[in-house]
Amino acid sequence: MRNLKKLLAGTGVIAGAIAAAGIVSYKITKKLVAIALDRGEENTIDADTGKEPESPEIQYFMVERERAARELEKKECEKVEIIAHDGIHLVGHWWKCDDARRVIIAMHGWRSSWTRDFGLIADFFHENQCHVLFAEQRGQNNSGGEYMGFGLTERYDCLDWIKWVNRQDTGSLPVYLCGISMGASTVLMTAGFELPSNVCGIIADCGYTSPHDIWKHVVEKGLNLRYNILVSSIAEDICRSKIQIGPKDYSCVDAMTACKVPVLFIHGTDDDFVPVEMTYENYKACASEKRLLIVPGAGHGMSYVLDKEEYEKAVLEFWKDFDREIPQPNGE
Repeated sequence: MRNLKKLLAGTGVIAGAIAAAGIVSYKITKKLVAIALDRGEENTIDADTGKEPESPEIQYFMVERERAARELEKKECEKVEIIAHDGIHLVGHWWKCDDARRVIIAMHGWRSSWTRDFGLIADFFHENQCHVLFAEQRGQNNSGGEYMGFGLTERYDCLDWIKWVNRQDTGSLPVYLCGISMGASTVLMTAGFELPSNVCGIIADCGYTSPHDIWKHVVEKGLNLRYNILVSSIAEDICRSKIQIGPKDYSCVDAMTACKVPVLFIHGTDDDFVPVEMTYENYKACASEKRLLIVPGAGHGMSYVLDKEEYEKAVLEFWKDFDREIPQPNGE
């Protein structure tokens, strides 16, 4: 958060006045929404893992994540491209597996990448006979679009990727939606749709409840500023002008009340960026069969590294219980 605080100090608002009033100005709110949504905006908010930057845990995590990202990038993945429902060009990476037993559609997080968020677990997927479609989220990396949508727009993209998978030669294989951070919230929000019958489950690692909730958390806990009614209203108007939907208009909680597929929720107790309480709230709202894995001591996105054995056990049991063969539905 230090970079963001320096940036805000340069927006023309005196830092002392901000501290005294405890209120985010229109100018700062506009900047915060731009950081949240705009493709070209510099990333000045670090995903706080909940660990000290110099701690052995975070140093090991950072090194392993970058190593694994480089390894995944070298894999023989086929680059695939689709046009989304609203005309945005989307890019994905299709890693086929011999004798596949299921398909994973993997959605990465905010201002991240498919290699960075799934490099660590990619071999586990492949060794357990999964075709994997690594999607590149809109507004990021090689996919088109000027804005990210914190799951509000990406849930429709996820549906488009399901349709793409169902046009491939995957027979009657079950499909699972998998996401981390914003990707987790994307797949959870996707569960609010009537999904094709071959979608057999969702794996959501450290997802938030809604864009409004996570923005409020970052502003209040990370920046020590008030996210009051006025600020919320300003943020909503700016967000709606960019992506035609407001941060309160839909949430993972809304989707979970309508969810009909099993969900495996995963979160670390020491996540300061997306608090574990948000997963508890999503879990409580979930109307379908559900599982919960809480990893003690894990920061944001670190659960797989800190407790690989329990993480893999939970995922394998989830597949064992919910894999089933279903005739492939029409891709449209």
